[in-house]
Amino acid sequence: MIINTGQRTDIPAFYSEWFMNRIREGFVYVRNPYNPKRITKFLLNPKVVDVLGFCTKNPRPMLKHLDEIKSFGQFWYVSITGFGRDMEPHVPPKEQVIEDFKTLSKTLGSHAMAWRYTPIIVNEKYTAEYHIRAFEKITSQLEGYTSLVAFGFLDLYPKLQKLHPELKDADDESKIRIAQAFLGIAKNHHMRLRLCSKEKWLSSYGIDVDGCMRIEDYERSIQAKLNVKKKMEARKSYCACYLSNDIGAYDSCLHLCRYCYANGSEEEIRANYQRHDPHSPLLIGHVEEGDVIHDAAQESYLDSRISLF
Repeated sequence: MIINTGQRTDIPAFYSEWFMNRIREGFVYVRNPYNPKRITKFLLNPKVVDVLGFCTKNPRPMLKHLDEIKSFGQFWYVSITGFGRDMEPHVPPKEQVIEDFKTLSKTLGSHAMAWRYTPIIVNEKYTAEYHIRAFEKITSQLEGYTSLVAFGFLDLYPKLQKLHPELKDADDESKIRIAQAFLGIAKNHHMRLRLCSKEKWLSSYGIDVDGCMRIEDYERSIQAKLNVKKKMEARKSYCACYLSNDIGAYDSCLHLCRYCYANGSEEEIRANYQRHDPHSPLLIGHVEEGDVIHDAAQESYLDSRISLF
């Protein structure tokens, strides 16, 4: 099976100590965000966990632990955008994240790495031309360290609209211009470009719109075939991304990016962070009276360690 650490929060950036404690103890509890009294227990054992999926804006806190988790397959998606601190207040400098990306790639192999430039927000400061220049600069620095890059535009979820009504979706003309420019840049630097947002109509401009996190990516990362018996898609009729089992929690990421779909108010985020105990099996808080814990159905999807690529 596949365990993901970054769809609800950024575990590598802020909770690496907790994560490594979970690895050492061999299990983790995950509270259901839609039924909070229900907790799922996942074993963290390479016999049943084929791939650890990481999505992060700051992999540095995990670099010192790579040797300890080398028995697990790994797939890393690292986000590096063109935004400044007005949009990403607590994301490390791009130069640092790029160097850490390279370190991961040298350690794990470029097949285990992918880069995200998302979301794209177009306004007076961050124009289409700005994003194209930023994308070109970052792409040139990551050439050879990955062969996959995902880009996408802003998804205006109701929670995001309420917290940041100033954020607006880009117009279609800008989307086409950016997508076409990104496609050419990615090809020039030997990267495959994928869309990670709702504009499936961009397929008519040569853009791969079928999802940015697929089973084939996990397979490539471990150089082996995965026989996934039950394929869940992240958002049906939206994308073909594989919905893996996420061990994070919403409203807990301290990057505080203005465009984040997984965070609520800053007060709620900081309150949750205060409830974090690195020794708890839960990311936020502890098991409480009335909680019901059940074991996840886990099995390896691994077909063979014979190289596929």
